[in-house]
Amino acid sequence: MTAIFAVSLGDPAGIGPEIIAKSWDQRDTARLPPFFAIGDPDALSAIWTGPIGLIEEPGEAARLFPDRLPVLRISEGSTIWPGRPDPEGARSALHSLEMAVGLARSGSVQGVITGPISKVLLQQVGFTHPGQTEFTAERCGVSRNNIAMLLAGPSLKVVPITGHIPLTQVARTLSTELIVNRAHAAAKGMTRNFGIANPRIAIAGLNPHAGEDGTLGHEEQDIIAPAIEQLLADGLDVSGPLAADSMFHDAARRKYDVALCQYHDQALIPLKALHFECGVNMTLGLPIVRTSPDHGTAFNIAGQDIADPSSMIAAIQMAETAWSHRQNYDG
Repeated sequence: MTAIFAVSLGDPAGIGPEIIAKSWDQRDTARLPPFFAIGDPDALSAIWTGPIGLIEEPGEAARLFPDRLPVLRISEGSTIWPGRPDPEGARSALHSLEMAVGLARSGSVQGVITGPISKVLLQQVGFTHPGQTEFTAERCGVSRNNIAMLLAGPSLKVVPITGHIPLTQVARTLSTELIVNRAHAAAKGMTRNFGIANPRIAIAGLNPHAGEDGTLGHEEQDIIAPAIEQLLADGLDVSGPLAADSMFHDAARRKYDVALCQYHDQALIPLKALHFECGVNMTLGLPIVRTSPDHGTAFNIAGQDIADPSSMIAAIQMAETAWSHRQNYDG
């Protein structure tokens, strides 16, 4: 079976169209599987002179892919200005996302790669979710507590237990149940998407020095340690709570397959320090494969032909890897 992947264009005024087009340009050297873009083809033509082939349904993409970038058109008529976002572009991005997820749920494509969007502009056109991760989970009928956002690069995979919330809310949002749910999603995700039979999971502490036996905070003792006890009883290979300032150097990273971090920046800072150009965002716990480049719309450089497609290329490659491993796990 030939796997075909759908790539939502993201905000057409951002760098999504450019990195998708550049990914197609590098399809042979990067050994990319067939994929097609969903969105307004004018957004691609505004920044790229390469060949575009319009398709009516996903099955046409594999035939066109070697010679032209297949595009499933979902909107037209609005003027595209790279670097100048507007509500119409956000509406197009939302329609693109909806179509991509729908095709994956129906089995018409083997995975979805979502282009970068502007959450602020999406909210102006009625988007009520914190991000594309939560939107996709809802459309798949999966509770937010049963998914996990994985950020991955060649030498590090991290899962933030809490997401896009103010730092002042982290401690009161954390719970033993939430940590247990994220760890189970992470463990299953490592096996299902990467073929790691018995994943090793490292769990970071919240406070400096992992609380130092309660002298620097009690969350480790009251919330995190009970979660680890439960996970060990469940048969998972977990360690922690670990001091976050010493768990990301080379030797430490070799001791685990994925790190669970208590808040957003605790996970994202080491990942982006190591793999800024090629980091990938994957949603674990979904019935479909969903990945995304780990960066935003970069409106400030859109249309200047300087956007780096490395993260988009890595996201497409990881989607194919996940689909391939799922054939064994789900089959």
